[in-house]
Amino acid sequence: MKKFTSQEIKEFVSKAMFDEKIILNKDHSYPKISIVTPSYNQAEFLERTILSVLNQNYPNLEYIIIDGGSTDNTLDIIHHYAKKLAFFQSKPDDGQADAIKQGFARATGDILLWVNSDDLLLPDALTDIARYFIRHPNVDLVIGRSIIIDSDARVLRKIWPVKPSFESLYYWGCGFNQVASAWRRTLYDDVGGIDPSLHFCMDYDLYLRFLHKCKVGIIPRYLAAYRIHSASKSSTLRKIQVKERRLIKQKWFGHPRLKCNPQLIKLHTQLQAYIQRGIARTFTLPPKIYAWLSYLHSSPKSE
Repeated sequence: MKKFTSQEIKEFVSKAMFDEKIILNKDHSYPKISIVTPSYNQAEFLERTILSVLNQNYPNLEYIIIDGGSTDNTLDIIHHYAKKLAFFQSKPDDGQADAIKQGFARATGDILLWVNSDDLLLPDALTDIARYFIRHPNVDLVIGRSIIIDSDARVLRKIWPVKPSFESLYYWGCGFNQVASAWRRTLYDDVGGIDPSLHFCMDYDLYLRFLHKCKVGIIPRYLAAYRIHSASKSSTLRKIQVKERRLIKQKWFGHPRLKCNPQLIKLHTQLQAYIQRGIARTFTLPPKIYAWLSYLHSSPKSE
């Protein structure tokens, strides 16, 4: 399994390496994958995000960029790659979730995912995703490994996901990064799509609705890199993010599948306090802790 160093990640997005004929001439023997990138004033990182998608050389790609009316040189970058895009627009919107929802409304692919304008796909990610869905027709959501990087693509941490359940996601959060996941269009439509009223935890809300009714598959390789930097939304507005997350959890409170013994509830409360104090860098728990918590939910003692 390829592990990817910082240098390898940088090289993959350093220049255009895609075959334009493959990108533009759709091969319908492959599942169509639709990718949406929401963007707003992220010109510093956007071109590398675009290249991480196009350099996949995936033969049935539909790439959509929804920009919120950026005032930096984002539009220059988008126009440079416009012929390789299925659609793009740049006008004010109601935030990231609204942009993603607009993009998916235009998407026609069998498989959907979004890649934020500062994140990256890693080599062959789309091929691996398509292959997994073909081989597992009963799976609607796939999750792969991811790498957390900084603004200079230095590797900070690696995430090995444990297969989540609705219950474990509710109590302990995501043991994976959104950019390293993809799902079938039928599942997205079935749960009602992304909630545009959310500005920070739209992925958490969407995955709760996904996991409430779908089967999940794990791809045991690195699919994407999630970037943390000083201007990223998740690091500058943490208090609002925590509040929004709490409101989402309240919607599901009391659900029959969320019965849990008092010890787990107490631990959940302590972990939430830990996050709210800002000690945790992200909402992603370390893999070993997440695996242990998931085991607790699958154990008869947790009933």
